[in-house]
Amino acid sequence: MAHLLLASASPRRRELLEQIGVSFICKAQDIDETPLPSELPGEYVERLACEKAEQGAKGSAIPVLGSDTCVVLDGEILSKPENEADACAMLSRLSGRSHHVLTAIAVCLATDDQPKTTSQVVSTGVQFMPLSAQQIQDYVATGEPMDKAGSYGIQGKAAVFVAGIEGSYSNVVGLPLMETAQLLQQYNVPVWSC
Repeated sequence: MAHLLLASASPRRRELLEQIGVSFICKAQDIDETPLPSELPGEYVERLACEKAEQGAKGSAIPVLGSDTCVVLDGEILSKPENEADACAMLSRLSGRSHHVLTAIAVCLATDDQPKTTSQVVSTGVQFMPLSAQQIQDYVATGEPMDKAGSYGIQGKAAVFVAGIEGSYSNVVGLPLMETAQLLQQYNVPVWSC
């Protein structure tokens, strides 16, 4: 029996929940991910995570987990690239620099009177080594950056670009496991149950 509904289509989030033994089903939520005017990166990912969880909770008898991740450089949100040129431009900006990966997690449980939502934002610092134009072109040619915030996946081929991280590795992948487990326990969702 599933104890949780994951409001995401991300294969990485599914793998991370499986890693900690959470019994869940997936039902991706389609929401508008356009940042609001003057919205700060942390506010942005938290709003999206809450919207996904709350939309998923409509008609759900079990808690719903929503999550969203963004890469932030110089206070600017680097979303998923629009095309290969955009991916190359983002990776060029990240080259040799530190940036932050923010992931928001939100759990919502629909009740008779009003849904209860709890959320948290986790930040991890990531340092990239200097990248040559050829390295960037070769990586973009793999196709891996095209569906990832900031145009890279730390759990994939781009792992060779990462000189260091400060904070949660799983947060950079897309779901901070320690914080997620603690949040799920507040809603009586067991870990290590499968």
